[in-house]
Amino acid sequence: MSLNDATNQPRARNLPALLSDLNDRRRSCTVAVSGAPGGTIHMRDGLVVAIETPGTPGIEALLLKSGRLTEQGWTSVRASDRSHEHLARELVAAELVGAGELEIVSLGALFDAAFVLSLHRPTDWEEGDPVPVLSAGTGVTPERLVAETTRRFDILAQAPGAIARSTRDRVHPTPAASQPRSTTLLSPRHRNLLAEVNGRRTPRDIAFTLGRGLFAVLLDLRHLRGRQLVEYTTPTAAGRPSTAPRTSTSSAKAPAPDTTGLPRRQPRRTRRQTASPDSAEHRP
Repeated sequence: MSLNDATNQPRARNLPALLSDLNDRRRSCTVAVSGAPGGTIHMRDGLVVAIETPGTPGIEALLLKSGRLTEQGWTSVRASDRSHEHLARELVAAELVGAGELEIVSLGALFDAAFVLSLHRPTDWEEGDPVPVLSAGTGVTPERLVAETTRRFDILAQAPGAIARSTRDRVHPTPAASQPRSTTLLSPRHRNLLAEVNGRRTPRDIAFTLGRGLFAVLLDLRHLRGRQLVEYTTPTAAGRPSTAPRTSTSSAKAPAPDTTGLPRRQPRRTRRQTASPDSAEHRP
């Protein structure tokens, strides 16, 4: 069932318009977004409470990889809530993570997923019934989600297509990265990230390896590139996903969200496009 077919309403021209309409109607549903990487938007009473996408770590990965939550604790909570409808509440009740910390991680994952989905235009979307999802907090309005996504693109100061390509490029350490004098003044966070740069991983791989959001990883890689410690290369097989292992090679733990669809505000975009072309050359 395509979105709006069941309600006999005109199809939204893009995802921001769709989410705004769902917000006006205080809808609780899921929106399955097709594309690269695609994902699922979870709505509750018209607010966006979570977005899941394979393009960036979700709440579970952020909690586990960062060391905030143990595998044993996570497995125990999942076993006690087979419907997975109250995972956030159970995590807090079991004192495995604080309520405030979980809400911050949940919001960060939401904004990061919206940013990742915005790197490509959606090919389609479909509305379905609400399903349980790990999230904390009351959710955010579509307007706030678009504003935060726009802010992130402005910070990176690149066209969406260029950023999209940079997430697929492999990151290599430069000869300077092996020189102690070049890394002495780096923060622990930057040193941890540099330790995971091996020439085979993409920024997306590194994000999953460290349990950090992709946007934060891109910012730190830009800092390292400015110090001439890393460089990018584009894979020869265009479009082939990276198969680099995501197991950390460092013993240190890094501290700690239209999505395919929530583009920067550009009023002239009035027609949904089915292709997902990149729009500019990558200049990291």
